[in-house]
Amino acid sequence: MGDDVVGEIGPGLCVLLGVARGDDQAAAERLAGRSARLRIFENEEGKFDRSLLDTGGAALVVSQFTLIADTGKGNRPSFSEAAAPEEAERLYEVFCAELCALDVPVRLEPSAPACASSS
Repeated sequence: MGDDVVGEIGPGLCVLLGVARGDDQAAAERLAGRSARLRIFENEEGKFDRSLLDTGGAALVVSQFTLIADTGKGNRPSFSEAAAPEEAERLYEVFCAELCALDVPVRLEPSAPACASSS
């Protein structure tokens, strides 16, 4: 906030996580696994075929309900499809726990490590 850093990682992903109504634990776990396995980092030959698991990269996970906004009509977005705050927080925690279980270092917003192994 201001000039203060509130969330930071080294090489890795910044995950903006939006949770919608109807999302469940299995979906959060599946998405975490897919995020950890996305082959979006370059190898020595410049080909994008390495994942967070391959590189040892970290994930900065930011809860972002605005991703669920419906802007289809009018000038005011609707967030009616976003999960209730309590459910969104629970699934956010499931997502982070699954990344930790895959040995992906996770840093939560603002800056607290989510995994015991994160520093």
